Amino acid sequence: MNSKYGDVLTVVLIVIVVAILGLAAVFGYNVYIEDKRESATQQALDEFTEATNTVIRKVSKTTDNTATSNSVLTEEDQQAMLENLIAQTTPVDVPVEEPQEKQEPEKTYLSGYEILGTIEIPKTGIKYPVLAEVTKKSLETSVAKLYGPGLNLVGNTVIVGHNYRNKLFFSKNNLLEIGDIVYITDVYGQKVTYEIYNKYYTSPNDAEYMVRDTEGRREISLSTCNDDSSQRLILWAKEVVQ
Repeated sequence: MNSKYGDVLTVVLIVIVVAILGLAAVFGYNVYIEDKRESATQQALDEFTEATNTVIRKVSKTTDNTATSNSVLTEEDQQAMLENLIAQTTPVDVPVEEPQEKQEPEKTYLSGYEILGTIEIPKTGIKYPVLAEVTKKSLETSVAKLYGPGLNLVGNTVIVGHNYRNKLFFSKNNLLEIGDIVYITDVYGQKVTYEIYNKYYTSPNDAEYMVRDTEGRREISLSTCNDDSSQRLILWAKEVVQ
């Protein structure tokens, strides 16, 4: 009897140990995946920042060169202009500022998806690249642009992200309230502040908010599911005009 009891106890202990080891392995794997995801995201953010800084430096250099070329005329030039005026001849040509060419940024990517910019929400403590495509894989990687003219352009741009009921992506969007701030930085390094002014839940098939009239303003909409995925949480935010 004691032998059978001991055998059963041994089996139970083995099962418990195996279960603990299994849970530890799953936990360790999840930690590894999360660390890998965070590392890839941070690297993509760094590359994006460097690309936008390069654009800003190029624009600044072009502006500086233009300012130098359009400096005040020398005394000799002024004298020549005066003599021409007196003689009623054609005045000396004054240097004309050339139109500044738009500096195109270098494209950056995360997991093969082009990065359109970044979104930062101080209240929920997130900062993620905004990807150009909405696919199953892209939404497992970051947040993405679903609809609209583009980041920091006039109109309503919709950004969608998963709610994993943890700290990832838009999981904490339910904590956001009217008046909270969202920052969007585009590929030209322009960082625009948006203020949330509408929050509501709707059906997963409701898309009317995407095509709303923003009356010439820059706006964004943040879209995610609620905790049981039965509804979608929608947040509207408009540009804060200084």
